Amino acid sequence: MEFKQSLAQRIIIAFALMSALVAGAFAMGIVATVHLVEEKLISAGLGGDLQRLLLMDTVEDWRHRPEPDQLFYFSGGPGDFELPKDLRHLEPGFHEVFREALSYHAMVEVVDGRRYVLLQDQSDFEERERVLFAVVLVGFVLSLALAVFLGWVLARKVMAPVVRLARQVRHRDQLLGLAPPLAPDYAADEVGELAVAFDATLGRLRQALSREQLFTSDVSHELRTPLMVLASSCELLLENPAIDQRGRNQVERIARACEEMRELVQTFLMLARAEHDDGTMSPQVSLEQVADDLLGIWREPIERKGLELIYQPGNPLDTRYNATFLHAVMGNLLRNALHYTEHGFIRLTLEPDGFVVEDTGVGIPEDKREAMFEPFVRGNEKRGEGLGLGLSLVQRICENQGWSVSLSTMEPNGCRFHVQLSQVNA
Repeated sequence: MEFKQSLAQRIIIAFALMSALVAGAFAMGIVATVHLVEEKLISAGLGGDLQRLLLMDTVEDWRHRPEPDQLFYFSGGPGDFELPKDLRHLEPGFHEVFREALSYHAMVEVVDGRRYVLLQDQSDFEERERVLFAVVLVGFVLSLALAVFLGWVLARKVMAPVVRLARQVRHRDQLLGLAPPLAPDYAADEVGELAVAFDATLGRLRQALSREQLFTSDVSHELRTPLMVLASSCELLLENPAIDQRGRNQVERIARACEEMRELVQTFLMLARAEHDDGTMSPQVSLEQVADDLLGIWREPIERKGLELIYQPGNPLDTRYNATFLHAVMGNLLRNALHYTEHGFIRLTLEPDGFVVEDTGVGIPEDKREAMFEPFVRGNEKRGEGLGLGLSLVQRICENQGWSVSLSTMEPNGCRFHVQLSQVNA
């Protein structure tokens, strides 16, 4: 059975149910015991009073002998002592009799063929029962309230180390190599065992992350040299007047690809080193500056493909962002839009603290929409270009910088990517 409540709520519910069961059993036991005992006592008292009345020598004395809350009748009795018709069917013993709005306890005795009946008003008895029921009900409710309170206190005590452990595990510093182990902070109980398991898992995760960072850093660093050679060669070729226009276009294309590769390598290198935007480790640029730079790069290939490039500058804040990361995010989204759009337009809209890239391309299948930011996932498998890493890189950069990226569809077709940027340095 799968529970939707949290563990703390289940502890409180368990306490409340246990208290309800125990308190309910005690309440019913108390009520039944008191009712039985009081009934026995009343029966014995009425029986004694009836025996005393039967020992009276003369009938004339009976008028004054019953108690004020008692009525005495017998077969053939004079006047008010005559046995009423509603009592003649009663068998010998103890009974409860209801007469109009009142109720009575009755004791019946048969002596020498004559039936004697003694009634006693039970209003006081019923009042005591009502008070008893009220006391028991109040006690039951108070016990439930106390159980819920104690369950809440105990749940907080029990769950405190679990909540603390969860916060420590979620903290991003736990992935750093110098992060202290968790187990020494906890007792040798179930939570301590859980902390030991987390230490082991986090240790393996740190090792895997360290290997990935080293590999990415080394590869990115080693790629710088051949990219620099390619860029230098392209510059020299462009300075050669013997190259015709067709060759010059090809060289310029190679140069643009080298520049894109250089920016991509720099992005991977910074991500591998986990360099956050602190204002000193990388250049800081505004959203407008990055948009102008990328529009200068992508306008020509977009228009050459027959698409319309729409730019809506809006009113972005003069906030500064990591130049490498912002270039990579916006550039990858523009590249993705160009790759998957054959007709229509590509629109870049700047907002106060973010931007939107829209296209009228083939769109993304609904079954792949949630997985588009995972590595090696592409919107249209029939298109052979690309490895499906662009959106994965966008997602990784946004997570690193505290930004957010969301994907929605355009009508009748196309995609809309909305990037929300956090304000770092004004």
